[in-house]
Amino acid sequence: MNTFEMKTVIHFGENALERLKDIPYKRVLIITDPFVVQSKMIDLITEPLTRGGKEYDIFHNVVPDAPVDKIADGVKKFLSFQPEVVVAVGGGSAIDSSKAIREFALKINHYAEVGLIAIPTTSGTGSEVTSFAVVNDTEAKVKYPLVSDSLTADEAILDAELVKSVPPSITADTGMDVFTHALESYVSIDHNEFSSALAEKSIEICGVFLLRAYLDGSDMHARQKMHVASCLAGLSFNTAGLGITHSMAHQLGAMFHIPHGRANAMLLPHIVEFNANINKHSRSQKEYLPAVKRYANIAHILGLSNYNKVMSVRSLVNWIQFMLKEMNIPLTIQEIGTITPDAYFAAIDKMAEAALADACTPTNPRVPTKEDIIKIYTKLWSF
Repeated sequence: MNTFEMKTVIHFGENALERLKDIPYKRVLIITDPFVVQSKMIDLITEPLTRGGKEYDIFHNVVPDAPVDKIADGVKKFLSFQPEVVVAVGGGSAIDSSKAIREFALKINHYAEVGLIAIPTTSGTGSEVTSFAVVNDTEAKVKYPLVSDSLTADEAILDAELVKSVPPSITADTGMDVFTHALESYVSIDHNEFSSALAEKSIEICGVFLLRAYLDGSDMHARQKMHVASCLAGLSFNTAGLGITHSMAHQLGAMFHIPHGRANAMLLPHIVEFNANINKHSRSQKEYLPAVKRYANIAHILGLSNYNKVMSVRSLVNWIQFMLKEMNIPLTIQEIGTITPDAYFAAIDKMAEAALADACTPTNPRVPTKEDIIKIYTKLWSF
């Protein structure tokens, strides 16, 4: 038996933030990052809370990649304020930090349940509707994915007003994160009809609106569409899981601080080739791996179909690389320019071990060996 569940109530569209005025809680702890406060974006959150007569406090010591020490600071704030609800405002790091802070605080102080409302300020992680969070041990240089139904937000608010000022480079990274979430969940061994439908719609939206949002940040229609696409992809991978693009990207982020969406985007063409096992002998194969048909379906959705499945998969790889080039995302580690070959190649063995052990690996459509992972990391250095 399979089960598909959507725990999170989603508010979206124009003036979605008005929901904050009517939330059924009095004491609100807002967890966010310094930029949201400094840029006055926080006013979009506090203003409806004030009109609704809510008492709130703000913890804004969130930094990228949700480091453990900052989560500990947030737990102290939570325990001192004792909120009825946490309102998480920000990108994946802020929402993941909020999930972890609430989870750990409730384990320390076993009082009544505390609600969680997630409000993303980037269109990327889908964290507002997932039961996942990633925390970072900065000393060990290891990222730990947390997975629990209790991490899932009760409500999500998708308001494009919060993403209109996102710069092009972050729009590109987070947009490719959306696409990667949708594609990996679509070919996951745990995909089902519900997750597939969500992934297909997310990919269709990315194909039409991602480049538009990148080229013109004031295109609010494209912004709203990508905001929804991110959420759809999150709903998809929450039930179907992900794959080794994410497993390997987690290590690149932990070791070299490459933004998560960017690491996914750079790895994705190589992972599609690996999962499809497309090579110079592919046309003479009588049978293909199951992922080939699914990748070909995605090529069709993006308008890339060719006269056979092998060419369709190649077209998909080419399309991903085209998007990276159009949005100035490096195709290789060497292109980044801040990582030395000695440092990179010295880290590959450790990264490969960690990627194999990552929680995203078991649902990958093709079972990788350590040597497979090492080979992909090696190819990623340069063409």
